[in-house]
Amino acid sequence: QVQLVESGGGLVQAGGSLRLSCAASRTITGINVMAWYRQAPGKQREPVATITGAGSTTYTDSVKGRFTISRDNAGKTMYLQMNSLKPEDTAVYYCNAWSPHFNSWGQGTQVTVSS
Repeated sequence: QVQLVESGGGLVQAGGSLRLSCAASRTITGINVMAWYRQAPGKQREPVATITGAGSTTYTDSVKGRFTISRDNAGKTMYLQMNSLKPEDTAVYYCNAWSPHFNSWGQGTQVTVSS
């Protein structure tokens, strides 16, 4: 198992940037897939971006070209750089770590984008 703690959320104006961090309780080397999800009020949790141990990434269409996911495989941290933020990006953002042996979630960090 691995424990995850997100940080870096906050209030930002439309067009601004934020960098989210996901700190793991142990090295993330060997964790097959790490991901960022988000959940807006009244909506289901949705995947935003994923990254494999080899560095392959995927993004949901609405954030392509604006968000960048990265991971420090030698360390314990994953990141989500969010640029050109829009009000519709407002949500609680969650970090996820998946392997065949566990599926761990953080507690979430609030991102609010004002128009």
